[in-house]
Amino acid sequence: MSYRVFIPKSVHKQINKLPASVSDSVVSKLNLLQENPRPVGSLKMQGSEGWRIRVGDYRIIFDIDDKEKAVVIRRVGHRREIYR
Repeated sequence: MSYRVFIPKSVHKQINKLPASVSDSVVSKLNLLQENPRPVGSLKMQGSEGWRIRVGDYRIIFDIDDKEKAVVIRRVGHRREIYR
């Protein structure tokens, strides 16, 4: 049950702006989404569509399409800025 993870160019730029240690953690979490798009600790967003995963003080916001078996990453950023 492998999912495809799509990371738009704008999200790649967001990941590249992160500190190196955080960037590595985010990339490893993104790789885990291929096997399990709803890992332990992921939460359904309230007030908007999508899911989120916590990586320290940073968040990964993404959508899941079970029919197409795809995960689309929408945003990656610090928790104080990501929900604005």
